[in-house]
Amino acid sequence: MIGKLKGVIDSYGEDFIILDVHGVGYVVQCSSRTLQNLPATGEAASLSIETQVREDAIRLFGFRSDNERDWFRLLQSVQGVGARVALAILSVLDPGSLATAIATADKSAIARAPGVGPKLAQRIAAELKDKAPAFSSVDPALIRLSDSLEDNTATGAVSDAVSGLVNLGYPRAQASAAIAAALKQAGEDAEAKTLIRLGLRELAR
Repeated sequence: MIGKLKGVIDSYGEDFIILDVHGVGYVVQCSSRTLQNLPATGEAASLSIETQVREDAIRLFGFRSDNERDWFRLLQSVQGVGARVALAILSVLDPGSLATAIATADKSAIARAPGVGPKLAQRIAAELKDKAPAFSSVDPALIRLSDSLEDNTATGAVSDAVSGLVNLGYPRAQASAAIAAALKQAGEDAEAKTLIRLGLRELAR
């Protein structure tokens, strides 16, 4: 199995590159986000590789980091998510944003990927919520807040504060993160207006 390739970019395709490694051209499929961040044709590149062997083909998928490759594997553990859908998700969300979207059950963010409908987005968020390395970069306070909002155990002030920021046009995940930070400053007994004020301060940073 191929786990990593270092070489020179020979050419770009719509969803792949040909990477020249000592005279051998490897066709490596990549997310659009990865393609946008690779150097120009003729320059050196190093990619973490996921090799998939099928009866009729051997396919190579390239990623700029091992973390992104781990997410590619993890996404495909969900029923209904194949390589194409996993790449589509990683095209619209980097690993950190994807971890946050799953931690906060932000199904709308996941559903931005082509081929991912609301039901599949919900399944991805639910099935990956407790799996490593999903939350390595997510504040545990944000996860707890999201859980309490999801099961309706959040205090009225917290729920009202998140709703207030959402009504101002902020995405739910961003609003939840801001209120989680506000709670750390103001404490669990803070009023909604205090949380909203501190939350807006966080969002303005």
